[in-house]
Amino acid sequence: MGGQDRGTDGRALLAGVMVPLVTPMDRPGRPSASAADALLGALAATGVRGLMLFGSNGEGPLLPTAHLGDFAAAVARRWRELTQDGPVLVNVTAPGTVEALARARAVLPARPDALVLSPPVYFHHRHDEIVAHYAALADLGVPVVAYNAPRYSNPLTPALLDALTDLAHVVGVKDSSGDLALFGHAVAAARRRPGFGVSQGAERQALDALRLGADGVVPGVANLAPDVAVELFRAHREGRDGDARHAQHLLDNVLALHTVRPGVPAVKAVLAARGLCPPHVAMPFTPCSDEERHTLLALLAPLDTHLIGARTRT
Repeated sequence: MGGQDRGTDGRALLAGVMVPLVTPMDRPGRPSASAADALLGALAATGVRGLMLFGSNGEGPLLPTAHLGDFAAAVARRWRELTQDGPVLVNVTAPGTVEALARARAVLPARPDALVLSPPVYFHHRHDEIVAHYAALADLGVPVVAYNAPRYSNPLTPALLDALTDLAHVVGVKDSSGDLALFGHAVAAARRRPGFGVSQGAERQALDALRLGADGVVPGVANLAPDVAVELFRAHREGRDGDARHAQHLLDNVLALHTVRPGVPAVKAVLAARGLCPPHVAMPFTPCSDEERHTLLALLAPLDTHLIGARTRT
């Protein structure tokens, strides 16, 4: 188990549906592996293959480095038990290289199959500085997946994507830009290097990305509708285009929850109502209000059979 034992086939690593897991907490801001157990079991039962911890859906940038290691290790261990060694990737994105290295070292006990790293956040950086940021993780002995999330960090440009494929420890890229032209460039760059994987996290374009050659998808909405995400991937792979389009339509409908309350608090509110995750979030986030919660549940009620787990009585 873990990155050191799996090799560096990024295409195999990123294939299928990977859930960018929300971070269950036993109190605001404190990750709790025991609080994650019900959600992990429900996700594993749907055929989801992998997890990514501490991304934007996981509130990663709001969590102190000291809070990452124990949670990652326990969740990774449990996920591998549930899925017969399904992959676990851990996001270590930070404002600068020193902090990214500190976060990476903190999660090494989880034996991540890969570390996920965006370019630095906050300051704008030159091309050579961003390449050096990625190169700095080479000595950790764990594969790295480059994460393009330009809403939050310096963007990965076509030139940077080309440069990163030349770094042996970088084995793939996850693109959440929503720019299909850029995604097409990422696929073309990846195919010039055997075993370099490409995944996509722009949820409304999951099917488009698979048609362009994505190895897998990492949709945040899969925390709530993993069955639908898995069906989208399988239907595309099997040539059932109508079923794939229907699955994409269902995911788009679930995403309407963000019109009530954007972001992680809404996802956690729905999961809490289904008995799968406490509603606690990391400051400065605040949980959904009662009014927001009732509106969310009413909005998603017609989609109940497509959502994860069984809704509890409230």
